[in-house]
Amino acid sequence: MRRLVVLGPVLFAAACTMGPDYERPPMEPPPAYAHASAEAQETANTTWWRQFDDPVLDGLIADALANNRNVKIAAANVEAAAAVLTQTKAPLYPQVGYGAGAARQKASEANATGWSALVPNPYDVYQLNGSASWELDLWGRVRRLSEAARADLFATEEARRGVVLSLVANVAGNYLQLRGLDEQLEIARRSLGTYAESVRIFELQFKHGLVSQMTLEQARTQYETAAAAVPQIETQIAQAQNGLSILLGRPPGAIPRGKSIRDLAVPAVPAGLPSSVLESRPDVRQAEEALVAANARIGAAKALYFPTISLTGVLGASSADLSNLFKGPAGVWSYAGSITGPLFAGGAVRGAVRQTEAGRKAALLAYQGSVESAFADVENALVARTKLIEQTEARTRLVRAAREYERLATLQYNGGYSPYSTVLQAQEKLFPAELDLAQARTALLGSLVSIYRAMGGGWVTEAERLTFPTDGVAPPVASATPQPGS
Repeated sequence: MRRLVVLGPVLFAAACTMGPDYERPPMEPPPAYAHASAEAQETANTTWWRQFDDPVLDGLIADALANNRNVKIAAANVEAAAAVLTQTKAPLYPQVGYGAGAARQKASEANATGWSALVPNPYDVYQLNGSASWELDLWGRVRRLSEAARADLFATEEARRGVVLSLVANVAGNYLQLRGLDEQLEIARRSLGTYAESVRIFELQFKHGLVSQMTLEQARTQYETAAAAVPQIETQIAQAQNGLSILLGRPPGAIPRGKSIRDLAVPAVPAGLPSSVLESRPDVRQAEEALVAANARIGAAKALYFPTISLTGVLGASSADLSNLFKGPAGVWSYAGSITGPLFAGGAVRGAVRQTEAGRKAALLAYQGSVESAFADVENALVARTKLIEQTEARTRLVRAAREYERLATLQYNGGYSPYSTVLQAQEKLFPAELDLAQARTALLGSLVSIYRAMGGGWVTEAERLTFPTDGVAPPVASATPQPGS
């Protein structure tokens, strides 16, 4: 007992955690975004897609969050990571088990001396015992492995949040693209109807010698140009619908429509400092958790240099007669301690340490790269929106001018002041200009989706509330980066 009293404080003092404690690497985010909008508003933590004011889009996003298979796979991965953490932490606690057995055996009597006929042979043996073992985590190996597993769990949770972020952005972006294609199809069909009427009129006029065949063929060329555009746009619409169906977790098919691309409200640009990207982007947080895990594994590897101390004990009963198994003389017990450590392992431990140190270097570079990419994504999304505004305004003026050009050319032709080729030239400019304007409007709305996606933000948490409405199971919420030794 005196030895245990002396040894206890020694073991307690020796119970340290090997390896470096985690410290967040210093990063220097830019003080502001170079292309930040002066009209930016604090909207990053809201369900931003509702700002389009389209109930159909809201419903599609809710369906996708409830039924998308990638979201469910990511949630299952979080459950698996949580189970790994539980398994990794188990050696911190005593392991208690039990055992029971019954056997009948016969000993050899050949050349046996002193064998008594009173001793039965063969004979029965019955055993019942409980066992306990405990590995003392003096060097923090299990604690470091648990720290790494906890960081892996948080990283998996951030990966799930990243799936939610991408899903909402993809559904919104694909829906806007679909409505933009619907607008283009409407323009193409309207122009096709106008050109078809022109062809019909010119065929009658050509039949009576009022116009030349060249004028007729010019009208036919214009008609076929629009006719070729219609099936191309219809193909893109079908592909967009199928892509949306997959995101919604349903077989390919038709997608309901809401407001047109012209009637959709324009969401506000979210405000936020560059430093907030480090706290809100799931991919950045996932990369940091991977760095935490890699840092912890260094300590677990270094702990292999030191001995492992284990305590074991057995308490039970053993008897040749089942009726005597629970009587006093049948009791058996034992307890023991063991210490094992490496003397020569051929560089295995050193190699394991170097491997974990190299893994930390790679994780650090990956984290730094994710931060830099995040800043670049936000800047790219902001500058794209700025330039798309300018492009949309220019294309709007171009369509306005092309329509006026067509109107004046038609008046001159009807008045006999210019040939019909002038009208055709005006129409040839108007049709692609209208298509380009529809594409620019779609891209402008899509750029706002890209901004919200690039900034991340608390809206991912808002989206998570819609993730499992059918079964009522709330999605797990990731904790902040764990502190070492917690």
